[in-house]
Amino acid sequence: MTSILAGADVGGSKSAAAVWKDGTEVARVSGIGAAVRPGRALSSAATIATLVRRALTSAGLLRADLLVVGAAGAGREPEAGDLARALRNEDVAARVQVTTDLALLLESAFPDGPGLVLAAGTGSVAVARTASGEIERAGGHGWQMGDEGGGYDMGRAVLRAVGRAADGRGPATALEQAARDLARAEDFPALIRWAASAGVAEVAALGGAAVRTAEAGDAVALEILKASADELAGLAMALARRTGVKQVAIAGGLVGSDLMRTEIATRLAAGKLSVLDGVPDALGGALRIGRGA
Repeated sequence: MTSILAGADVGGSKSAAAVWKDGTEVARVSGIGAAVRPGRALSSAATIATLVRRALTSAGLLRADLLVVGAAGAGREPEAGDLARALRNEDVAARVQVTTDLALLLESAFPDGPGLVLAAGTGSVAVARTASGEIERAGGHGWQMGDEGGGYDMGRAVLRAVGRAADGRGPATALEQAARDLARAEDFPALIRWAASAGVAEVAALGGAAVRTAEAGDAVALEILKASADELAGLAMALARRTGVKQVAIAGGLVGSDLMRTEIATRLAAGKLSVLDGVPDALGGALRIGRGA
């Protein structure tokens, strides 16, 4: 096996990197998202390389023998190839292998057979490996075309609910204060100004705020959470029907909440799908892929 292996799990809002020396993890760090966008591979590569250098430095190392990167948005050409070339120019590793963040999760959760991963972070997507080894996916079309149930979709629902409450068209909700706290907005007009210029990751962060507010008992937030769980479970069940895969692993920033995970798992169980305990470690998937390289 490669003696010094680095891996990066790159999402839209968050990323993480780890370094292994002779198969033993010696460093793990987290940072901002760097999902690949068409024509923006250089920007993503710079952010990923900075994160990997932090991991290498914390382990007392300068360079990896192999870097395995699983990045959101790298599932198609030319994005995957552009990212690989840009990372090679960053010179953080002698060799670079680029795949998707979903490939890391599949490798971690189902290394030896069929399985389905439902991932909910900034967006939403499901990917399955069939009994014959084929890879199929559903969702992941981006916030303009879909990503229902993901953080951005929930964030938009939060902003709508807050606006309706302010107008008297909807029930009062603690989501206004939660949104203002996140946006550092002193009042409702300031929140409107923030929302007008907020980026995708900023709006997606409101999804996490919705989950926490639902856990605290807010009825409006709970309805948003349940609607998200409906969409996410429906995404997984649609792919399961298409592929015949019945085992599901749930991953992503939105499912760290026991409440959200339970709501999704209950719906999947009703659809006769079984849910794996725990959350797959994407960086562990990078290690497995690196071992086989």
